[in-house]
Amino acid sequence: MGNRGMEELIPLVNRLQDALSSVGQSCSLHLPQIAVVGGQSAGKSSVLENFVGRDFLPRGSGIVTRRPLILQLLSATMEYGEFLHCKGKKFTDFDEIRKEIETETCRLTGSNKGISPVPINLRIHSPHVLNLTLVDLPGITKVPVGDQPADIEYQIRDMIMQYICKENCLILAVTPANTDLANSDALKLAKDVDPQGQRTIGVITKLDLMDEGTDAREILENRLLPLRRGYIGVVNRSQKDIDGKKDIKAALLAEEKFFLSHPAYKHMAERMGTPYLQRALNQQLTNHIRDTLPAFRSHLQSQLLSLNKEAEQYRQYSPDDPARRTKTLLQLVQHLAVDFEKLIEGSGDKVDTVNLSGGARINRIFHEYFPYELVKIESDERKMRREINYAIRNIHGVRTGLFTPDMAFEAIVKKEISRLKGPCIKFIDMVSQELINTVYQCINKLSSFPKLRDETERIVTAEIREQESKCRDQVLLLIDIQLAYINTKHEDFIGFTNYLSSLSLAVVQVIRKGWLTISNIGIMKGGAKEYWFILTAESLSWFRDDEEKEKKYMLPLDNLKLRDVEKGFMSSKFVFAVFNTESRNVYKDYKCLELACNSQEELDSWKSSLLRAGVYPEKVDGQGNGSPENFTDPQLERQVETIRNLVDSYMSIIYKTVRDLMPKTIMHLIINSVKEFISSELLAQLYALGECSALMDESPEQQRHREEVLRKHAALKEALAVIGEISTSTCTTPLPPPVDSSWIQPSSPTLPKNSLTGARPMIRGHAPPVPRVPTPTRPTAFQSADGLQQLTGQPSRGPFVPR
Repeated sequence: MGNRGMEELIPLVNRLQDALSSVGQSCSLHLPQIAVVGGQSAGKSSVLENFVGRDFLPRGSGIVTRRPLILQLLSATMEYGEFLHCKGKKFTDFDEIRKEIETETCRLTGSNKGISPVPINLRIHSPHVLNLTLVDLPGITKVPVGDQPADIEYQIRDMIMQYICKENCLILAVTPANTDLANSDALKLAKDVDPQGQRTIGVITKLDLMDEGTDAREILENRLLPLRRGYIGVVNRSQKDIDGKKDIKAALLAEEKFFLSHPAYKHMAERMGTPYLQRALNQQLTNHIRDTLPAFRSHLQSQLLSLNKEAEQYRQYSPDDPARRTKTLLQLVQHLAVDFEKLIEGSGDKVDTVNLSGGARINRIFHEYFPYELVKIESDERKMRREINYAIRNIHGVRTGLFTPDMAFEAIVKKEISRLKGPCIKFIDMVSQELINTVYQCINKLSSFPKLRDETERIVTAEIREQESKCRDQVLLLIDIQLAYINTKHEDFIGFTNYLSSLSLAVVQVIRKGWLTISNIGIMKGGAKEYWFILTAESLSWFRDDEEKEKKYMLPLDNLKLRDVEKGFMSSKFVFAVFNTESRNVYKDYKCLELACNSQEELDSWKSSLLRAGVYPEKVDGQGNGSPENFTDPQLERQVETIRNLVDSYMSIIYKTVRDLMPKTIMHLIINSVKEFISSELLAQLYALGECSALMDESPEQQRHREEVLRKHAALKEALAVIGEISTSTCTTPLPPPVDSSWIQPSSPTLPKNSLTGARPMIRGHAPPVPRVPTPTRPTAFQSADGLQQLTGQPSRGPFVPR
């Protein structure tokens, strides 16, 4: 019953399906569904059974199909059926398939005509079919019966729309010959989703039940009420034939005899009947496969290209070959060393554009976090002066000192130097942890070999911890060296001249630029607004935008302090404030300026920059600190001021030295040592374990992945070879030219479209007017008396009653 092209395509498409299904790949040809749409008792199920060639659907009066039946036809050597809800059970008796459909339908809908949109999935394997999906849908009804809901019409229409709105769904609009075609619900629904008529085929059933003297010749010739793809007439088995167990083959012979012997149809008998309908659908399948293959071939080729390199590596890898295992181990360790160095040095092939990683994060610790920690410990001015005061008075004892004691200077300096140990140790810990995270990032590529990954992680982590310990000892030694001798002859120490000149040189230096929002300006004065800020060693200025042409204000940094501001409940901004320690206004009539940025990282960076510019955080005394010491002795005040300046001068040398030496020490003792260890010592330590063969045992996941890649690669090559065998000379039928189908009124042109299907719902009782068409040569049995008068413009000769 199929055409020559389809007969050639069937085995090739089946081979293609077999090649790809072996690796769980879908053929992706998206063969069309065939949805049979029509009213109750229109003969939909009979048409569907004729495609299968078997009698397996429930029969009866009224609404029989009460759930969608998705029928998948699969080409196979044996003939049997399977239900999705009865996995593993094969039905070889098609009468049992019918009973199972009835049982499953009643399970959800009951036995009193209820309906359900939940489909029944049935697979039929047969050597006589092509892989195809057919859908039997409930018949369109308007009057609820039994347990059916009041909106049964809308539910059925929505159910139908879910299927026929798909572009790969062919619509068989089934209409009995003894009804009014102009008001066919099936054609109206098809018109909604297929206005051009490219996938709608009219099917006229029950031609043998028309009144004597009437026929459907002009309809089937597509001259009256035309469709783009025209109409095909079929004659199904009557209920008497079905009850008498008349098989489908005998019914097809009777159908052929009917068309050949009927005077109105014999001239077009070759274009009528179920076999012709099957050929028409088969031709559509042929066209679809031909249209789909080029894109499908390109898709398979792109998949094959993406797998070529990996498949070639797996093909050369032999899990049981000791030499191959050793070579793979060597290559993996070499790649690990290269990847680690690229992440640290910032020369990776793949650049992360979302987050900082590796060397960039370590650089940030070097130049943002560590300087910020150092500046924080030198910012408590009141505490420093109190300690100097106590030191001077304790050194003098009961005597009144005439000169400033150098021992007080040395005691304060050593105490300040000792306070550096905490930030330095924290600095080492942060860098070590970041280094371990970088190693984990590289080692994750060894996940195919779990034992190798675990041992490599253990060995490298132990090396990092060992170097971290050495670095910690070295840093503590450097601090102890600074404590051992206070070099007051340093070229940068005292004279206030050198200290002040260093500040003056920084006046013109721009420390930071960026966008900040002034968040504490009232709504009446313009509200919060974003400006472009520039921070130097002397001032904080802001401009209208980053072109820096229109300066809004310049705030001197003298007597400014920094404090945190709690984040608002509904705010996503991170806020800090600057204020004047002498309670002066910092901007217009504002005592403080609240500045907001978009992230915690940006906030920390701005704080660090302000500390570099000399704007220190506000320190709030805890309980029991008491008020600042009142200096009543002018001589003591001068001594405190002198030592304070000396300490400040000397500690600036220490801070500068530590900021310079710490990154160098860590780089030398930890980062470079670990890089050298991975590139030259790691492989030797792995060999020293004496379990090289066990290290290269694949994980079960990797083994499955390797086998899957090789199978998929072979399947893709086979599939492309199969596609190459499909003849492009398969006969095709061009789409018929458009026709005037305006006689089919949309189901409801003035209503909004259905949210699920995109089609407009029907209103019960709404019957749009039918336009006039040319007067037919003789009336047909498709029109009632009123319908005939509407179509022809002439009064009818009498009532028409179909038999």
